[in-house]
Amino acid sequence: MTAAERPHLEADGVRAVGLDGLGPQRAARILSLVRSVPDYPEPGVLFRDITGLLADGDAFRHVVESLGDVARALDGVDVVAGLEARGFLLGAPLATHLGVGFVPLRKAGKLPPPTDTVTYDLEYGTATIELRSGTLEPGSRVLLVDDVLATGGTAAAGAALVERSGGVVVGTAFLLELGGLGGRERLAGREVTALLHVGS
Repeated sequence: MTAAERPHLEADGVRAVGLDGLGPQRAARILSLVRSVPDYPEPGVLFRDITGLLADGDAFRHVVESLGDVARALDGVDVVAGLEARGFLLGAPLATHLGVGFVPLRKAGKLPPPTDTVTYDLEYGTATIELRSGTLEPGSRVLLVDDVLATGGTAAAGAALVERSGGVVVGTAFLLELGGLGGRERLAGREVTALLHVGS
């Protein structure tokens, strides 16, 4: 399906301009369950709240199944890695659906030592994510999962952490990709799939 052929859907201020892995009806339903919250958690930020989606069993199942299709299209996935915290909510059921392991990439201080760490820049300051050392078998083929791809900083750091820990990132998958923020460019050279593309 080309960009021109993709349906344009709108729900609660969210405009989807891509439907990778979802049909129009399912995409419309999922979008209706994603709430846009302005000025949260700070002024100027438009937060995408997926709580309603998670609470809807049918829509949540469609998302997990569609992410499963993404994973099966890759050249083998041994482990799903989820970024804290909403990447856990999508990644863990996806791993169960695929019959593979799940590893959490956590914020600093949430795991007992020893850990592998990556520190990365935010708009104001820095952040650190961690993975327990030895969790990944060397050469494990990893699908990195999160709910939203925005600027791509956290996802890029997650991929670097997986690789530092001995894994191979075979793909990245997201529920929503926010257009115009450079996330896909930040992940250039990696396989990037989003079920819904939102914005410009």
